[in-house]
Parts: sequence; structure tokens; C-alpha cells
Amino acid sequence: QVQLVESGGGLVQAGGSLRLACAASGLTFMRYVMGWFRQAPGKEREFVAGITWSGSNTYYADSVKGRFSISRDNAKNTVYLQMNSLKPEDTAVYYCVVDRNDGMTIATSARWYDYWGQGTQVTVSS
Repeated sequence: QVQLVESGGGLVQAGGSLRLACAASGLTFMRYVMGWFRQAPGKEREFVAGITWSGSNTYYADSVKGRFSISRDNAKNTVYLQMNSLKPEDTAVYYCVVDRNDGMTIATSARWYDYWGQGTQVTVSS
């Protein structure tokens, strides 16, 4: 049974930083693209960042490029999202996702990701 468990969310002031972590189990972690999505109240889910199986390639939404960084530790079955220079508009529930269809192509559409974590709340105050 695949499980993705996020941690690291919380309340932070604008300009601050948070580091999210997602521990995966029940799958061969190192084979797959991992990613992060987010959903703010009243808004659709949106792609935030993705990383290929080896960590050699990453892709970011324009809204977070230069501020967020995704990484992974295949030995620990964990993917991270370092979030710097946070803005109030980054407030959302952040979800860890896995794309078991591919290890090399980072999809930005939610339909490609077949397992989702329960989400962790990130709130950025102004």
C-alpha cells in the first residue's frame, strides 16, 4: 500500500522560510517522478514543483521559481520542498504526489499523479 506522509507545514511570516518533507512507503521510490501541488481555499489545485527519479531534473511553476527548491533523498524515500521568501499568496494546503507512469517526465497536470498525501497546511501571514 502506497503511503505519502507530509510534514513541515505551519504558520510563518511573509519573507520567511519553511521546509516540507514527504516520506514515501509501499513503492520503489527511486523509480518515479515526485512532485508537490497546492490548493488554496476557493481555488483549483496547482502544480508547484517536480523532480525526476534521480534528482537530475526539476521543474517549477512560474509563481515559485527562484524561491522554492525541490530535492529528494532516495536512500530515505523522502522528497523535500524548501520554500523561501514566502508570500501570503503561498498560503495553501501542500500535497506530495507520485507519478508511477514515468521517472523522467515531469507532468504539471494533476491527472498524471496517482497517489497523493493527506496534505500539510502552510499559512503565510502578511
